[in-house]
Amino acid sequence: MRFKGTFNFVHSSKYFFIFSIVITILGAVSLGVFGLNYGVDFSSGTNVDITSTKTIEKTQVDDLLKSYDFKKEPIITTGAERMTIRFSEVLTEPQEKQFKADFNKIDPGASFEISTVDVEIARELQRNALLAVGIASLGIILYVSIRFEWRFAVSAVVALLHDAFMVISLFSILRLEVNLPFIIAILTIIGYSINDTIVIFDRIRENLRFSKVKNIHDLAHLVNDSIYQTLTRSINTVLTVLVAALCLFIFGSESIRMFSLAILFGLGFGAYSSIFIASPLWVVLKSKEKKKPKASTKTQQAQ
Repeated sequence: MRFKGTFNFVHSSKYFFIFSIVITILGAVSLGVFGLNYGVDFSSGTNVDITSTKTIEKTQVDDLLKSYDFKKEPIITTGAERMTIRFSEVLTEPQEKQFKADFNKIDPGASFEISTVDVEIARELQRNALLAVGIASLGIILYVSIRFEWRFAVSAVVALLHDAFMVISLFSILRLEVNLPFIIAILTIIGYSINDTIVIFDRIRENLRFSKVKNIHDLAHLVNDSIYQTLTRSINTVLTVLVAALCLFIFGSESIRMFSLAILFGLGFGAYSSIFIASPLWVVLKSKEKKKPKASTKTQQAQ
């Protein structure tokens, strides 16, 4: 089934451009002022995963940790017979042994999984994460440029960078933890965003073959039709992945909760940017090209 509507996506694009620019500015301000709430993967510290044999109240662990002299209060995340404690400082070997001994007084059968990241490793992980996003974006530019044209490539990359930045901004504003699964989520969002955008671009290219585009109004009409023709597919894809991501968020473990939440944010922004950002932006770029032949024709006539 194809949607048949009267909403003009291209004509209304300026409002969506303004909305995205405002959100981008707010996100940039938030990142500049507050930064990101880095997890132990990207900031030095020690992460202790504890599997207990009985239910342990958070207050019990709070009382235990008060005896330690930490600069920052450890972050405690509790679950069903499982607990994660994130220390902003790297625990020494004596501190690790002391903590295990103290915790075993509460639960003698508890098991521990300790991971430590120093400053250099954290910085290297940050660099590699940025490098991964950059390489992915470059590969997408080359792919879309070869398969379509550079205007499609520019529009697609602007849309996917928009999606990634929106998710990063939300995590900054809401002070949600950024860790390695979050980076995987960003790369997944980029892949989803480009896939959704390519579907619309492919329909635009097909419709261009059988249409006589004389001016920007014809171009806008063609893009609107192409969006409506792929709208069912876009909605079905979003809903399918949304249900899966929502189930992971609700029923999944604490370790993948931020990953699932990032995917949920990214799905919404991915569908939004493919329809309201990438396609209208291509019209803007293409309309610039359509003006050049007319100008050259008038010059030849004058000569």
